[in-house]
Amino acid sequence: MHAQSKPLRLFIASSNEGKLREYQALAASAGASIELALLPRFDKMTPFEEGFPTFAENAAGKALHYSRLSPGLVMADDSGLVVPALGGAPGVHSARYAGPGASDADRIHKLLGEMRARKGESRGARFVCVLALAEAGEVLGLFSASAEGEILEAPRGDHGFGYDPIFFFTDLGKTYAEISREEKNLHSHRGKAFRKALDFLLAAPAGRAE
Repeated sequence: MHAQSKPLRLFIASSNEGKLREYQALAASAGASIELALLPRFDKMTPFEEGFPTFAENAAGKALHYSRLSPGLVMADDSGLVVPALGGAPGVHSARYAGPGASDADRIHKLLGEMRARKGESRGARFVCVLALAEAGEVLGLFSASAEGEILEAPRGDHGFGYDPIFFFTDLGKTYAEISREEKNLHSHRGKAFRKALDFLLAAPAGRAE
């Protein structure tokens, strides 16, 4: 592993403090020497419109866009729930599935309605996350991971957010909303993708600008 004279600094293309805390917890659980921060003045920058049909294109496009507007190493992500029986929906539209301004409960209600007549294997689903690293308008790497499960007929659990209460994570026999933060960090799509990105950054930093 490449020895770091000081912790690597990584900016997250977001203004979401919750997302920052989640990535900080993931970095800490991996024992990584890395400083994570939200991109300064993110809300003042020209926004990136996530209008591409794939998670990878949205993540890469976002990382490229913001790396051109700010110095330093930038990470962006796109993630969502994929239900094959619904043609991959909600997919890249996961956050907007029930329309602008909809709540998590609204999105869950809509998805359960779409799944009402489906049984057995047709309720299969997976969470997908793609992370992109970029610097000075150049993509350095794309990292993806998924978590397999199924859609329950009713919510279970009080933790998590989004579709977590109806996503039954087969490996643990619980929904995402029933597992601890530590369990989720270890097994989630976002946790696995982020650890791939960390491995890349800490093992091969010579390929990027210092």
